[in-house]
Amino acid sequence: MSGIPIPVEDTSGVSGIDGSGTAHATALLAPNPSPMTLDGTNTWVVGRAETVIVVDPGPDHDAHLRRVADHLAGRRVAAVLLTHGHDDHSGGARKFAEMVGAPVRALDPRHRLGDEGLGDGDVIDLDGLEVRVVGTPGHSSDSLCFWLPEDRAMLTGDTILGRGTTVIAPDGHLADYLRSLDRLRAGAEILAAEALLPGHGPVLADPVGVLDGYIAHRRRRLDQIRQAIRDGAGDARQIVEIVYADVDRALWPAAEMSVAAQLDYLKSL
Repeated sequence: MSGIPIPVEDTSGVSGIDGSGTAHATALLAPNPSPMTLDGTNTWVVGRAETVIVVDPGPDHDAHLRRVADHLAGRRVAAVLLTHGHDDHSGGARKFAEMVGAPVRALDPRHRLGDEGLGDGDVIDLDGLEVRVVGTPGHSSDSLCFWLPEDRAMLTGDTILGRGTTVIAPDGHLADYLRSLDRLRAGAEILAAEALLPGHGPVLADPVGVLDGYIAHRRRRLDQIRQAIRDGAGDARQIVEIVYADVDRALWPAAEMSVAAQLDYLKSL
């Protein structure tokens, strides 16, 4: 589960997403395109030498999992990390981890394989390459991002997408998400981030600009929902018909989920 409102333009990997990344992070695109997953899930292989981590193996799709394993070319997988537990990111994690003999580390214990969890402030060392864990709840309650200082890049899972905007899932909360966006925005400026590596869609080269756009979009949507309520909209579906009138109706169920999260947030103010 990821974002709206995006049509899938390319489902083959020819878009340049597959194989893209930074000096120490490479995307392998899973073949699970949809309006919600965009081109598919980006599985990230991160490392500099003989030892790597694999972030978000993706869905339980044998050909994709085998392709990722083959791509490693004999390198040791220190761990499989999950940005969050939604099935398009985690469904194949256990099977892949067993293929390569690695633990699965995640914030949510239900998705772990092995004794070690994962949380905000953790640092993973890969032959001198640091991966720093940043807690970013909101899209889901267990969402994490991973900062690669040497590449000045952040792996963002579904917190930031390569195109469009993120749905607040039933296990997420908009107030948390807004705080996470503010945290990422401040960090991107302080750390001089140069790239965002999303869980869906292409690499983004202007982290501060992208985060400013995300924050502005959320504030604008909240204003539109307030206005729709003032204009007489009585429930989430009616608000979707007004605020998301220009969005493909196939995406309205996802939009309704997002509106429900925004209504909950407004009620809490």
